[in-house]
Order: sequence, then C-alpha cells, then structure tokens
Amino acid sequence: MIKIQHFKLIFWDFDGVIKESVEVKTRAYCQLFEPFGSVMAEMVREHHKAFGGMSRFEKLPLYLQWAGAEPTPCRVKEYCEQFSQRVMQGVIDSPWVAGVERYLRDNPFCQTFVLVSATPQDELLYILQALDLTNCFAVIYGAPERKEDAIRKTLSALRIDAGDCLMIGDAQPDLDAALVNQVPFLLRRHSHNAQIAAACASASVNDFTEL
Repeated sequence: MIKIQHFKLIFWDFDGVIKESVEVKTRAYCQLFEPFGSVMAEMVREHHKAFGGMSRFEKLPLYLQWAGAEPTPCRVKEYCEQFSQRVMQGVIDSPWVAGVERYLRDNPFCQTFVLVSATPQDELLYILQALDLTNCFAVIYGAPERKEDAIRKTLSALRIDAGDCLMIGDAQPDLDAALVNQVPFLLRRHSHNAQIAAACASASVNDFTEL
C-alpha cells in the first residue's frame, strides 16, 4: 500500500480527485451533443468516462467529427466556450472528495503540491481562486499543457527524483502521464472509473480521510 506521506512531491489531478466534479463535466458534454441524437450523446458519455483526464481541446474536435460537423477552429472555440459556461460554477459548487481539502490546506507532511489538470489554465486559476486553493500549490498546470509534459518539466526544474514523487489521479491519462515519467501512481476510485480501477494494477483509495 502506498503511503503518500512518504513522498516529497505530490502531483494532483483536480476533477474526481479534489472535487467530485466528474459528473458535472459528463453532463455538460452530453448536453452539448444531444442535438445530434441520443446515440451520439451516449457515445460522448462513454468516451468521456473512459478518458476523464483528456483535455476538452482534444475531445471536442473528436466529438464534432463523430457528429459529422467539421471541427473548424471557430466551431471548436464556440463549443469550448459553451462547455466552460456550463461547468465552471458547477465545479466550484461540487462536493469535496472526502479528506482532501484538509490535507491540501494543512499539508501535514510539508510536501510540495503540484496541480496537473486538463482544465484550461485560465479557468483552472479562476476555480482555484474561488475556492481559495491557489496558495496550496507550488505550480499549477492546466490545458493546453499536457500532463506528461507538466510532470517532466517539474522533475527537471526541481531536480527531484521521480521515485520521490506521486501522481494522484482518477483516469487513464493520469496513469499514462505518471508511467511515462516513471512516477508512482495512486488511483482515486469513484463510481465513474470502475472500469479503469478494475484494470489498474496501481494502489488505490476511495478518499483521503485515513491518510
């Protein structure tokens, strides 16, 4: 069992790890593509659930292609803006993952916290400011920065060994970003990632109440 207090640096994902906001974004994606029919909306739902850590800048062009709508820069931008309007306050208002707020604010083991999220950088900063969380993190990475690149840059900049770091995520892209950088991974289990949890050999937790 991984004990996160043994690591010098923690990479945190946001949705599904800090806030119970996965369903907020699932619902928003489905609503955006419901005009293309229920089958399309269900395809979007299943893909998003399987690739929760993937950026909307990658998902929306793909979903538009599936819907038969050319993903022009103008159209993708329009869909990104609609998505942002639907989710921002919902994420802020979502419940905390049990135990995580206290761990982040108290930082009981004096660790370095780095946030790596697929949420766009400006939107992520707005959410963190609204939650008064900004100062909890030494570095904050949002899209379009890819998670694996954010981890690599941090390891290099801080000259820290990958084995002294831990990535906490809830989706396949989180695991992939950790693996490519040889960083240990801790999966946060929830109702939306049961398929990943069943296939993932890494350690996992339901929440952060017993750390």
